[in-house]
Amino acid sequence: MPWKNGGGETVEIACFPEGAGLNDFGWRVSSARVAVAGPFSLFPGVDRTLSVLTGDGLMLDFADGAEVRLDLASAPYAFPADVPVAGTPLGGPITDLNVMTRRGMFAHRVTRMSAPARLAAGAGAFALAFVAAGEAQVPAQDGRPGAALASGDAALVTGGAAMLLPGPEGCRLLLVEFAPA
Repeated sequence: MPWKNGGGETVEIACFPEGAGLNDFGWRVSSARVAVAGPFSLFPGVDRTLSVLTGDGLMLDFADGAEVRLDLASAPYAFPADVPVAGTPLGGPITDLNVMTRRGMFAHRVTRMSAPARLAAGAGAFALAFVAAGEAQVPAQDGRPGAALASGDAALVTGGAAMLLPGPEGCRLLLVEFAPA
């Protein structure tokens, strides 16, 4: 789908409630390719966390003069989505993972993982694992089938728990946890 500001395209991975648009989601996870420098879309009342998935990195330039460099090794970076910021890809196009929550409805946390992880979601909460590179496995448990995940795949847990096992080589995972505000 097109970016809100028309400057590119994004792939929506998951949102809540299902079928919500850009103006009424409670939370949203998407991925975008950033090939040229430009402003980020503004989302009033929304918090955002950005993680670089591919490429050499991304420089974020905030309206207040602050600069933040993100790359494959940096921690996911959280900032308000209603603050003007421009992004400049470093050394060529990048792909990012963008997690957003509407303030007053949900809060979120994004963590880079490379070890087995327990995805847990209590009442009204959600957990999402995104495979940034390599492969991972959600083993069968409690009568539910397992799933093999490849790079670009995600597993969403709603009201329960599941284990996520990274593959043997080069697996990079992002764990996203959503909690009601």
